[in-house]
Amino acid sequence: MAEYQQLKGHRDLKVYQLAYKLAMDIFNISKLFPKEEKYSLTDQIRRSSRSIAANIAEGFRKRQYPKMFVSKLADADGEATETQVWLDIARDCEYLSPQIHAELVKGYEEVGKMLGSMMSMPEKFVPRNLHRE
Repeated sequence: MAEYQQLKGHRDLKVYQLAYKLAMDIFNISKLFPKEEKYSLTDQIRRSSRSIAANIAEGFRKRQYPKMFVSKLADADGEATETQVWLDIARDCEYLSPQIHAELVKGYEEVGKMLGSMMSMPEKFVPRNLHRE
């Protein structure tokens, strides 16, 4: 449990770091999407990918309340799944190569596994000063 207690903030979480990196990757890749997608696919995929990291950060801040923590992580997981749908659409519209699509989907699958693990043991993330001895 010591590993979890050394976290100083959400930026220390590996799942946050990966989600943030993926959101930035999507931002940069989506700059190449056609202009006619600006108010549809581009906005949607950017919004959902950014929401993952934001929900993780919000959940971490509320981790002293396990139900709220798990709820925010579940929201992040839902946004990760939504982002994968947008990635599928971008690939099928030929805005993304199959290789880039596969790399991004693999990253979001890893985020999902990490979130699932955290949701299964929220007590490990309760701040040290709130642990009962």
